[in-house]
Amino acid sequence: MHMTTSKAAIVVHGGAGSSDKYQDGCDHAAQVAAAILQGEGKALDAAIRAVAAMEDDGRFNAGCGSVFCLDGETVEMDAGVMDSNGLLGAVACLQRVKNPVLVAREVANTPHWLLAGEGAQRFARSAGFADYHSPSRKARDSYIELMKKLTIDADKDAYAPVLAHWNYAISPSEAIKRHGSGTVGAVVRGSRGDFAVATSTGGCTPALLGRVGDTPIIGCGFYAGALGAVAATGIGEYIARQMLARTVYGWIEQGMPLQAALNRGIALFQEGISVGLIAITEHETAASSSGEMATATRHAVID
Repeated sequence: MHMTTSKAAIVVHGGAGSSDKYQDGCDHAAQVAAAILQGEGKALDAAIRAVAAMEDDGRFNAGCGSVFCLDGETVEMDAGVMDSNGLLGAVACLQRVKNPVLVAREVANTPHWLLAGEGAQRFARSAGFADYHSPSRKARDSYIELMKKLTIDADKDAYAPVLAHWNYAISPSEAIKRHGSGTVGAVVRGSRGDFAVATSTGGCTPALLGRVGDTPIIGCGFYAGALGAVAATGIGEYIARQMLARTVYGWIEQGMPLQAALNRGIALFQEGISVGLIAITEHETAASSSGEMATATRHAVID
């Protein structure tokens, strides 16, 4: 008798605050990853390719769709990758690259785990990643709208007035909802029982140059271990304080059902703080969020 198994699986998310209009992008990313898994590819390869697909989409706040920093000119991106076999790599404040998640994967081949700013960009060029800077029309329009909310002329330097009166004018959660859909991420269980996670973001808005949130920080925006993988999304300044991904993974280690662990993680935050989680273990997949969050789950049937 011919037998098949569907042990391999993937969950992706389009970011805290992403609505169902992003669903097709999540579905496509999950399908890309499922095809890799069906070809018996590694969990990390599948997670990275899913995230790269969302970076290329242009609608998500990652890669091609990343938002502007407060200066209205600079785009700084973060990404992280990790698997249960010990691979770990991340980049922060990376500029002028199309796919930060691919650079994060290259970092994992070095003695380091995290590269930032100019050093990350130099590394990307040395690794063969071409110069890319093509901010989306959506990013430009969102920046202009945000400056209006802050009552600042979009054609003038926003740094001075914002630093002098550090006031978002709108809440960080509302800013993410209107101007960026947070992080994109993927968690994967491979056919060999390996786990992996990949994340990528264009940051938050408004943001000072050099701002780093939870996305590229191990244990905050992502974590993978022998029992599964977790990815977080939302307002990084809050997520980092809870070391959310590792905290949730700890509950998994204690034997808590996966959905309960994710729901407990969301409950750590007060109402109005945008946050979301996806995770995968040997037998379970789950997602939870405080609001809208586009997700997709696929199971890969392996002969």
